Amino acid sequence: MPSRLQPTASLAADAILVGDPGRALLLAQELLEEPKMSNHARGLWGYSGQTPDGKGLTIQSTGMGGPSAALVLNDLAKLGVRRAVRVGTCAGFGSDLKLGELLVVGAAIAEGGSASALGVAARERVLPDPELTKRLDAGLATAGGPITMASYDAHPSEQSPAKGVIAADMQTASLLARARALGIDAAVLQIVTETPGGDRIDKEDLEEAERRGGRAASAVLST
Repeated sequence: MPSRLQPTASLAADAILVGDPGRALLLAQELLEEPKMSNHARGLWGYSGQTPDGKGLTIQSTGMGGPSAALVLNDLAKLGVRRAVRVGTCAGFGSDLKLGELLVVGAAIAEGGSASALGVAARERVLPDPELTKRLDAGLATAGGPITMASYDAHPSEQSPAKGVIAADMQTASLLARARALGIDAAVLQIVTETPGGDRIDKEDLEEAERRGGRAASAVLST
């Protein structure tokens, strides 16, 4: 049985994963018809229901950092989740990135030591599911295609990125590594919330980007 999640409603085989519980609520209201709260234990809010086209979908918060995300994903696997798309936030390192921009992840480099507990070597590239990633990128029609990002244990804006890395967060590499071990097909969509110059996205723009990201993830999981 799950150790962290205490479900009060049935979960779907497809899930959207977010770090922030507030984002889970926002996307549940945006994407689900009559969403039911499926978890509130440990502040990890989760919701389940049907999309307007009748597909089952779970939206689950994973908390902050790779270890929390990996533990939540382990519980979700026990509860029947088989495909997942992370809609997360990242610090952008590329000078041409804009606040609120959506980035599809093609590889995540493990820069934090916590990933080693999941069998990931330092600086190893962890890859998402190729089919989900291809469809996610096609649906968003991103200009440069899937990007390479890094995952750290400390706040990403405090790091110096390696060559070719244009964004960073605190959990994607660990999440993808755990998904791989569990046999869960997983893809990642990131929202740029910080720029190299220190600018941060405001609340209204973030919520709009979250909705766009959630709709894109739901569309991919509906096929």
